[in-house]
Amino acid sequence: MAAGQLESGATASDRRRKLMDKFMTGVAYFFTFIAIAVLVWVIAYVIIRGISVWSPAFFTENTALFGDGGGIYNAMYGTFVIVLMAIAIGVPMGIMAGIYLAEFGDNRLGDFVRFIADTMAGIPSIAVGLFMYGLLILIMGWNAFAGACALAILMLPVVARTTEGIIRLVPGEIREASLALGLPQWKTMLRVVLPTAAAGIITGAFLAVARAAGETAPLIFTILGSNFFNSNPMEGAMAAVSLYVYQASSSPYQAVQEAGWGAALVLLLFVLGLNFIARAIAFTQKQN
Repeated sequence: MAAGQLESGATASDRRRKLMDKFMTGVAYFFTFIAIAVLVWVIAYVIIRGISVWSPAFFTENTALFGDGGGIYNAMYGTFVIVLMAIAIGVPMGIMAGIYLAEFGDNRLGDFVRFIADTMAGIPSIAVGLFMYGLLILIMGWNAFAGACALAILMLPVVARTTEGIIRLVPGEIREASLALGLPQWKTMLRVVLPTAAAGIITGAFLAVARAAGETAPLIFTILGSNFFNSNPMEGAMAAVSLYVYQASSSPYQAVQEAGWGAALVLLLFVLGLNFIARAIAFTQKQN
């Protein structure tokens, strides 16, 4: 009798667990569908509003906040220059910091650096823009270099923590084999560990660049924005696609607002492209 009661109780408990498992699985699928639907809706809406503005003139004329809306030639150039400089500043520093944390950071200094990196990752981008405004803009005036420094600060913690995590995934046997052959630790890191972890580090760098490329707040306080073409990143205001989208959205001119949608589509495709490249690299690494 007791055995039958135990079996009946176990069966009822199994049914409850299976029912709860199915319920929670359904909830997870439901919210996943909601998230994907919202993402698809946003992308589709931007494409519909932006594609109608695209034309050869849109990509060859400078921006205009008044009148017929103009194009985004100077804004694309500004974004290219600023992001390129931010990569040159932030990515090497982030990789070097990640190498230190992975190889030599198991101490109090390493813990402090990790704390700083995690704190920097959570700092609002507008605060970074204000910091660069007080540090560089008040001394040098409006310039693209300050904007690049602001974006590099946003990229730095992402690259550093990603690099640390990827390097720690490299099997210890690889390091030991290299050291056993007589290579010093710095050569082991440079010639063995880094090539092994290169795909993951590049993936992290692409994700960091994708995040920084779409930022607007730091650029408001550093490059100001301009309707003219400026090829000197060290002097004068400069346009950028993300900043132009922000400025065009508040314009009273319908043509300028429509041009802003076209610029938003360009920025969206650029960020999506960087994310797809990063995922492709990660997938290739996983397959190998």
